[in-house]
Amino acid sequence: MPIPAPLPPERLHTACAPDTLGFESSAELPELDAADIHARAVDAIRLGLDIAGEGYNLFVLGDAGSGRHEIVTRLLEEERHESPPPADWCYVWNFNNASHPRLLHLPCGRGPAFRDDMQRFVEELMPAIAAVFESDEYRNRIEALQEEAKQREETALRKLGDEAQQLGVALLRTPHGFAFLPMKDTDSTLSQEEFEKLPEERQHELGEHIKTLHERMHRLMNEFPRWRRELQNRIRDAGRDALGATVTHMIEDLQPRYADLPDVCTHLDDVLKDIVASGESLHAAPHSEDDGDTLTYSGSISVQRYLVNLLVGNPADGTRPVVYEDHPTLQNLVGRIDHLVHMGTLVSNFTLIRAGALHRANGGFLVLDAMKLLSQPFAWEGLKRALKSGRLRIESLSELIGVTGSVQLEPEPMALELKLILIGERLIYYLLGQYDPEFAALFRINADMESEIPRTPDNTAAYARLIATLARRADLPPLSAPAMARLIEHAARLAGDAERLSTRTQPIDDRLREAAHFATAGAGAARIEREHVDAALRAHRHRHERIRLHYQQEILRGQWLVDTAGSHVGQVNGLAVVPLGDDSFAHPVRITATVRVGEGEVIDIEREVKLGGPIHSKGVLILSAFMAARFGWTMPLSLKASLVFEQSYGGVEGDSASLAELTALLSALSGVPIRQALAVTGSVNQFGVVQPVGGINDKIEGFFDICAARGLSGEQGVLIPRPNVCHLMLREEVIDAVRAGRFNIWAVADVDEALELLTGLPAGTPAADGTMPEDSVNGRAIAGLQKLAQLRRAFGNERKEAGGEHTTGGTSSSKDE
Repeated sequence: MPIPAPLPPERLHTACAPDTLGFESSAELPELDAADIHARAVDAIRLGLDIAGEGYNLFVLGDAGSGRHEIVTRLLEEERHESPPPADWCYVWNFNNASHPRLLHLPCGRGPAFRDDMQRFVEELMPAIAAVFESDEYRNRIEALQEEAKQREETALRKLGDEAQQLGVALLRTPHGFAFLPMKDTDSTLSQEEFEKLPEERQHELGEHIKTLHERMHRLMNEFPRWRRELQNRIRDAGRDALGATVTHMIEDLQPRYADLPDVCTHLDDVLKDIVASGESLHAAPHSEDDGDTLTYSGSISVQRYLVNLLVGNPADGTRPVVYEDHPTLQNLVGRIDHLVHMGTLVSNFTLIRAGALHRANGGFLVLDAMKLLSQPFAWEGLKRALKSGRLRIESLSELIGVTGSVQLEPEPMALELKLILIGERLIYYLLGQYDPEFAALFRINADMESEIPRTPDNTAAYARLIATLARRADLPPLSAPAMARLIEHAARLAGDAERLSTRTQPIDDRLREAAHFATAGAGAARIEREHVDAALRAHRHRHERIRLHYQQEILRGQWLVDTAGSHVGQVNGLAVVPLGDDSFAHPVRITATVRVGEGEVIDIEREVKLGGPIHSKGVLILSAFMAARFGWTMPLSLKASLVFEQSYGGVEGDSASLAELTALLSALSGVPIRQALAVTGSVNQFGVVQPVGGINDKIEGFFDICAARGLSGEQGVLIPRPNVCHLMLREEVIDAVRAGRFNIWAVADVDEALELLTGLPAGTPAADGTMPEDSVNGRAIAGLQKLAQLRRAFGNERKEAGGEHTTGGTSSSKDE
């Protein structure tokens, strides 16, 4: 089997030819919306927006930076001008139960007018009440009633006094009340001495008269409070009659404007009845600008209760609301009830009810970030309760956790009808679908955004239009064709695939703005050229290379042991990727293997110390199966092997090092050294076929940087899986080194090709009887296994013989006895 040749430079980077783009400047290109490259997701969003059924809310899945929010915004902007207009919602005082404010539903745009009308009404009400109660007509009527009541009392007292005088008894007013005394004549009363000189019969007669008169006076005194209550009722009725005419006129001025709204007319009637019933109390109560702060649902009378709390007001043109809630706490979603401190007590009223995002979005659309929503306590469950019931009830956290200690307002719930759009990562969507049984019924439509698109000529042209659109909307200079080609190549690098383009527009937009800065601020150019894009990419790499350079310096200083020259048995250079948020880099890592007599076991040291992840452990088990399948037909495997990532002090995950581990194990078994100028990446299956891995560009460049820092000799290179060739989008300096013959990249199909490149020996092809050529790597591996088997048999025989002699000696001793 011939050794694979190094890949030519043309296979290492799929360039975008500027002349194939068909323009000189991006200013010539028409605009392209990002939604055009997400046709499947856009169709799903439109379907979800069109269906009005219950539970047809949307979950938009996609990668961060892929333009999810912008696409949703544009689609909602088109949709919000269609369908019925939303309603306005107002809270008003409930005259039957002050702790349960009423909710009024008004047509779109009429809520602010109703609020303003009631505000003017309240402002005019107090002067009107004052004018009524301070008018001469009202005062004269009250004075007449009071005079009539006074005359009634005086007449009753005078009549009693006259009757007492006829009986010889005088009715006298004293500082302590009324008193009855016997009369001497019409102008004087008898003294005690004079009374005692009267005949006993006359004394008895006067005493009986006085006793009877006292009883009548007592009954009369009991009548006076009732007469005075009647007077107060008559005064109150007089005030209501006087006030009713004035306030009725004010209410009648408002009612025609809301004649088509029965609930509003009913509320106005209730307002009129309440004012007429409590008008005198309103006039007597102190008034100030702070009345609204002291109004409570159980407090004193205040005209502020006739105000209207406009909870949601929509534009009169009927445009449906689109609400983005960036901080979706429970109260920001379902609303809240504020409180004020009044005389040391927390008080509240209907004017302190505040709308949440669900209130503001009712009749329209609410857009939430799924991760932010799920990170807020009680928010997810509160949102589901509102969606399932179709009624929005204002909930407080204190009520939910049971720490409230006072009577709470319970506003009337709002009927809820909206479209909810959640935007989040795919993992969140699938986790919710798996662990929340209510999720699927509430979010029946999922819109999955594309992460990548094929790099076809049509898609490349469309991508160029997209970049041109991003530049135009950001007021950036146009791009030349070479600059556009460079950004398209960068999009392929972001996708990690030379045959695909990343749909994450955010990093493209960032590099575009940075390139524009280098073009305008540095060079004063009229358009963005390729060198400006290259400068932006270099600046981005420079900003993110601190940790990468630290790894590189530690390797170059010999603190982390990595060889790039010479040969060593059981030792190979693997390649590890370090993810850093949106960026990543790779570095070489030493992988070693040792073998000894055993029972066919391969020990993964990373797993033994719980540093190896399940996928890495699976890879080790697969290579163990490969060893058993290749060499276990002619003899039992009598080895015990250990594999380890040297100087690895963190977790190890993934199977991309299984090819390197397998070659190190075969080297240790065969005694054939491995060239340390080479690095290896790739996973293997049970048949030794090399499979593709991720991060292939970072891995190659990571090893290249170390080799370049030590000096390129022409012997260094990287072995990669053959299916990864289509993913190569390497840096220019790597391609230049390959072109100059100072660095090499090989694509291997199976472990045997890798062994031949790493060792310089043929891997060996099995003969018909299963034997391998002795001078091949596999042949030497079989020889090593045979040696281990012989050692195991020899050791076993020695133990058996030692055990037999011991048994025989014991028996003869017993016989001798």
